[in-house]
Amino acid sequence: MKICVLVKEVPDAAVEKRMDPNTKRLDRSGEKNLNPFDTHAIEAAMQIKEGGAVDVDEIVAVTMGPESAVRALHKAVSLGADRSVHLTDPSLENSDVVATGYALAQVLKQESPDLVLLGQQSDDGECYTIGAVVADNLGMPSLTQVIKMDVESGALRCERQAEYGYDTVEVQMPAVISVGDAINEPRYPSLKAIMGAKKKQLDTKTAADAQIESGKVGSDGSKTQVLAINPPPEKQAGEIIEDEDTDETVQRIVAWLEERKLLA
Repeated sequence: MKICVLVKEVPDAAVEKRMDPNTKRLDRSGEKNLNPFDTHAIEAAMQIKEGGAVDVDEIVAVTMGPESAVRALHKAVSLGADRSVHLTDPSLENSDVVATGYALAQVLKQESPDLVLLGQQSDDGECYTIGAVVADNLGMPSLTQVIKMDVESGALRCERQAEYGYDTVEVQMPAVISVGDAINEPRYPSLKAIMGAKKKQLDTKTAADAQIESGKVGSDGSKTQVLAINPPPEKQAGEIIEDEDTDETVQRIVAWLEERKLLA
């Protein structure tokens, strides 16, 4: 069994996120790191490998991004991936989620995985949809928000979070699964794993290597376009009620809540 884990390089959590007014895209300058949600996907792959229910031949971390994204792949390998694949090409710049999903699927077709795992969202775009787009391009079933996963003879028995509770779903492999951050607690990489990560196999692919059609990626291949960006409105100062007379204070609070229809 082969497991591919999709990972992404994102701005570090300590970096203040801002939009570039010229490109109308997220400013990605500054410190970057492996998307924290993807660490749950790597851990899920490791638990399947260590669980013994199936024989996992290898876990492959796959990313699409600029040259700096190599560091995210090194982190993924230090967490347990056996090798990594880096799709990088100038023609891929400014790809939206549809174009990105197509490009990643082209790489995955060459890998022929039995299972594709990824985090529930990226820490920058937070679109939640890349797994479904990849699955559609691969012609595979897809599940999202999976918080429990058991392998059973060529199939996965998954428990997924829903607004009304939980669904238990069985899906045949190959499949694309987006795991929720409640599925596990990612392990910390050992010093030995961190030091050895750069020595593990890393395959760099161009758009041509992955047989990606130029008209389906980049700005031309994207289905969405950002027309304008606006900063969020500034928060207004709250009203402070001094408790000089308790009855009067309660009445003022109740009146405030009723005015905003916050009382049943």
